[in-house]
Amino acid sequence: MTEPWALDGVLVVDKPPGPTSHDIVAAARRALGTRKIGHLGTLDPMASGVLPLVVGRATRLASLFADADKQYKATIRLGVVTDSYDITGTVVGGSEADGVERSPAAPPTRDEIRRTIEGFVGSHPQRPPPVSAKKVGGVRAYELARRNAPVELAPVIVTVDTLSVLAIEGMRVGCRLVCSSGFYVRSLAHDLGQRLGCGGCLETLRRERHGPFDLQNVVTLAELVERGVSTASRLLPMDGLAPDLPSVVVTAAGARRARHGNSLGQADVTSGAEPPPAMIGGRVRVLDEGGRLLAIAESRADRLLHPKIVLV
Repeated sequence: MTEPWALDGVLVVDKPPGPTSHDIVAAARRALGTRKIGHLGTLDPMASGVLPLVVGRATRLASLFADADKQYKATIRLGVVTDSYDITGTVVGGSEADGVERSPAAPPTRDEIRRTIEGFVGSHPQRPPPVSAKKVGGVRAYELARRNAPVELAPVIVTVDTLSVLAIEGMRVGCRLVCSSGFYVRSLAHDLGQRLGCGGCLETLRRERHGPFDLQNVVTLAELVERGVSTASRLLPMDGLAPDLPSVVVTAAGARRARHGNSLGQADVTSGAEPPPAMIGGRVRVLDEGGRLLAIAESRADRLLHPKIVLV
């Protein structure tokens, strides 16, 4: 039987197509017997792949991963335009759509497709899909879409670090990309179709990585449901989270101060050294002498560490 204190960490679920991200959270809450679970980034129902769940005290660390980049493998269907920008939506146009006016333009060549899709690498404004979780006047865009209300979302600056074409088969384009937080692959599919003049939508999507979390340590939904609370053994422990942040080890007295959210000075650090200049203005992992993660602190110009997230 898993002890309650062990229910702290990140459970990386391999979400299947169909359920919503909230459905996965609800399944995890039932399986682990706790309501203190959230996810780090929504995956559309039609998408699959990495959905990191923060459990217990790890929910306090969610903000550390808010701006994490993502890696996706996608299939874009050219010639079809839908209202949701993916294949599950209502067809509203495109050169291959039935029952709508067809584009007179010739299908794009493989070279045109490759050149055009490579043009999305870099930073540029992207308009989110009208069916999305973005808010308009405090209301989710997808809720407005359900009411047939007009949805006009402002473009957001996003970044594509890498984008490679894996295959082009007829009007289907397979690709893999690494992009910034807030990027919509559905919008990429739609915009690619617009630039090519034939229309396009997202046909399949699999998230292969969310920040430091990838497919290597995933739990399937079936495992989560069948194994129940024993799935907690697959939690990535708190002490190993945010390894890219610099860290300091504090004394016993420093650990007590950190637990109460008090600022930490030179005397509280085991080395007796001030935070390195590179830490100033950034986040720092605060560890006790046993290597336990106590807090995430902010290093300021006053040479003190100010705990911002206390974990004990």
